[in-house]
Amino acid sequence: MPRFRHFMAIDWSGALGPRQKGIAVALCGLEGPPVLLRPQGHVHWSREDALHLLQRGLPEDTLIGMDLGISLPFVDAGAFFPGWPASPPDARALWALVDAICATDGHFAATSFVDHPELSAFFRRHGGREGVHFHLPDAPDRRGRMRVTERAQARAGCRPYSNFNLVGAAQVGKSSLTGMRLLHRLGRSLPVWPVDPLPKAGSVVTEIYTTLAAVAAGRPAGRAKMTDHDALNGALAGLGSPPVEGDGPIDDHSADALLTAAWLRIAAPRADLWKPTDLTEELARTEGWTFGAP
Repeated sequence: MPRFRHFMAIDWSGALGPRQKGIAVALCGLEGPPVLLRPQGHVHWSREDALHLLQRGLPEDTLIGMDLGISLPFVDAGAFFPGWPASPPDARALWALVDAICATDGHFAATSFVDHPELSAFFRRHGGREGVHFHLPDAPDRRGRMRVTERAQARAGCRPYSNFNLVGAAQVGKSSLTGMRLLHRLGRSLPVWPVDPLPKAGSVVTEIYTTLAAVAAGRPAGRAKMTDHDALNGALAGLGSPPVEGDGPIDDHSADALLTAAWLRIAAPRADLWKPTDLTEELARTEGWTFGAP
């Protein structure tokens, strides 16, 4: 029997507000096309809806990919926030810190974290506010600090951004921080690979990067986004998946989720993707990894 029997992709969002147009959830089984899931009684998902789904609404043996960064750079400086005495020692402690500092931010927002009087110095924020610690002094990179997995993404032809960057359409910093709050609220109810070891059975959450799925489907990294059903179904065919119903326009969040769910189905059985060359126990515990990054 296959290790996983269901495959869910969640395109995440760091936007403010109770419900997010940028959250899309798709699911597929071992056969058939992926389908979009909708929250009960609403058009758009809330982050609370997503947490409830992960806690109580999963089919058995589901691999859940979330399009966000499950951690921040650590290895490059030996700490998430070098020089700050309260810098947490690992990813789970980081999630707890984000959730605690943002306790009064509704809907799993992370505004209080990026506006923190000491932590804000590590982020690039809107209005030209680039923190003094956004770059490492001895290894400056205009894109900001990167995790080891993000450098692996770049080797695969993607264009990753630092999770400390909160500016621009391609940034993932806000969604990563809001996602960390959700991961903390999950507690130990679901393993989060590779922060947690891959269990022999049951459902598992992991980080995904939807561009990796698009590249696997034959699309160039610079044209990973799809906004019509013809393009989506062409990409699905590249993954050996049946097409989804519909024609004409589709929002890119839904397209990303649908394509990535189908990609997870063919990627999950690959043993090499669960054992990346650069992934050590220390790296798994601190920075995590993006499933599918070489």
